[in-house]
Amino acid sequence: MTPRSAVPTWKSRPSPALRTLPPRRPLEMPVQSLGADAPARPQGRLTGHGGGPRLAMIGFTAASTWGATAVMARLLDPGGFTLADRVMLGLFPLLFAFVAFAFASAVAGFWLIWRARDLEPWRPQPIIFTRTALLMPTYNEDPGRILAGVQAIYEDLEARGVAELYDIFVLSDTRDGTIAQREVTGVLRLRLRLQAADRIFYRRRALNLDRKAGNIADWVAKFGAGYESMIILDADSLMSGDTIVRLTAAMERDPKVGLIQTLPTIVGAATLFGRLQQFAGRIYGPLIAQGQAWWSGDEGNYWGHNAILRTRAFAACAGLPHIDGEGAFSGHIMSHDFVEAALLRRGGWAVRMAPALAGSFEETPPSLIDMAVRDRRWCQGNLQHSAVLPARGLHWVSRLHLARGILAYLNAPLWLGFLGLGAVIWAQQQEAEHVVDVPLAAALFGLTMALLLAPKLLGGLLAVRSARARRAHAGGLRLGLGVAAEIVLSALMAPVLMLMQTRAVIEVLRGRHSGWAAQDRDDGRLTFRDALTRHGVHTLLGLAWAATAWRLDPALLAWTAPVSLGLALAIPLSMLTSRADLGRLARRLGLFLTPEEIAPPEVVTRAGQLRALYAAEAAARTEIDRLFRAAVPIYAIAAPSRRRLALSA
Repeated sequence: MTPRSAVPTWKSRPSPALRTLPPRRPLEMPVQSLGADAPARPQGRLTGHGGGPRLAMIGFTAASTWGATAVMARLLDPGGFTLADRVMLGLFPLLFAFVAFAFASAVAGFWLIWRARDLEPWRPQPIIFTRTALLMPTYNEDPGRILAGVQAIYEDLEARGVAELYDIFVLSDTRDGTIAQREVTGVLRLRLRLQAADRIFYRRRALNLDRKAGNIADWVAKFGAGYESMIILDADSLMSGDTIVRLTAAMERDPKVGLIQTLPTIVGAATLFGRLQQFAGRIYGPLIAQGQAWWSGDEGNYWGHNAILRTRAFAACAGLPHIDGEGAFSGHIMSHDFVEAALLRRGGWAVRMAPALAGSFEETPPSLIDMAVRDRRWCQGNLQHSAVLPARGLHWVSRLHLARGILAYLNAPLWLGFLGLGAVIWAQQQEAEHVVDVPLAAALFGLTMALLLAPKLLGGLLAVRSARARRAHAGGLRLGLGVAAEIVLSALMAPVLMLMQTRAVIEVLRGRHSGWAAQDRDDGRLTFRDALTRHGVHTLLGLAWAATAWRLDPALLAWTAPVSLGLALAIPLSMLTSRADLGRLARRLGLFLTPEEIAPPEVVTRAGQLRALYAAEAAARTEIDRLFRAAVPIYAIAAPSRRRLALSA
């Protein structure tokens, strides 16, 4: 009898190398209500922290705004109040209060950091017991960046002896087939290389409903019951093993905490624009975050990544509903983080910030235009929060976070309208031959500028208060030059961003959706044609404003010179700051240096090495993909022919 050829078959139980997900551990995540059937008030009494700080913040903001508004009313009073006067006077307190509140928060943060002692250079690693998932959602991102971050984090956890308590999930919403194939191949290779098939997992959704929020919710519903906490990371996020362990320990110590938000430090910037953002975030960010943590207390906020959340609290409280209606305000909630924090607090869980905890990192857009593209999505999401503000049961501080997020984008058209009204009123007073009280106007202008610039100067002061701090920024002189240059360049870019955000607000109000595209995180260099397309109107408006102001009164041109100059220089400013070679030049000159560049954190250095290695292995990955796709030859024993059978007989 002729033997049959053996046909290989897969075992009923796949090998660990190909099993890209652990067994399911479902956790119910009900959709929350924002209407009449929602809780009447925030559930649970927590520490009660924040009463004094909040009273101080509100008191300072109210008093300073009342005084400044009285001065503005006096400046507008000559000749009686016209319609333009009334509108301008109505806008002024809203704009000034926003600036005054931010100033008070930054001053509080400065004082707290100034008084605090530096942490001891060695702190014992806390002992932890619970299992935590690290979630890295991705959408059409560079797989090399993601896999480098995963490996760097895993190696750091393994070096600390706690890797068995953490599972890492790459949660893909990628729609590009080529990128998705690279994700799969890269994760399989990484699992085999690290011998971590039961620690690193990959899942790609067939239908990416509700974007990132839906991606996380899908994971919670399928696997959330297996983990006490989850740490959310972005595609450009990194976190040291020490920070991950300390976040986990903090959740274990206090069972009332539902979320702890870290302050991510920007790293890896190459272009001049990116280095400006990196420097500004490192100098000014800590005091702003410390101040916000001071007055927000248990009613903190969430920025959507680089944070740890209690899984069962998130599942029970943060299932996001869709907003009824049509247009850009309807549908799924885009800026989900603020809303999730508010819902967690409504459910009785503390939402806190940990601004002093180092070891949390992210990247920044490489150019002004890339920043505007990201801002466009945030603009639509934040304005959408106007439908969430009336939700039943939210804590008033949670509503304050939502309102400030909305005003952060409405401020752009409001300031633009304020400037336009100012020019109209100036012309009216000139025609009526009313004398402007120049000293009083200069005092009000100076006060506003002081409130805007003080956080930057205070951040610089914190950075030079000790010899060690100065060395971390390449010396006091270079640090001072960097702060001065950042103030000038940010002042020139501010009116360009104002117009971009104004356009974004108008588009959102007209119902135009922002879409969902992957971010450009690397080279942001612009051609002249691209810059002209994006900034040509800005340049024309800047020149027109300068000509109009000069015709009305040369003094008006002098007062508004930063606006007209920034708009007129929009094209060269955007092109030059998008260049990586100028970023490298600034680094060689010692400008805009940060401590993370002078003494790079180990996890950041390792991630950079792995990204370079990933790029160098492109040929090997291509060959692996080819072998995966190639047909597998099957060898069978040929059956004897009939003639041979007859001869044998």
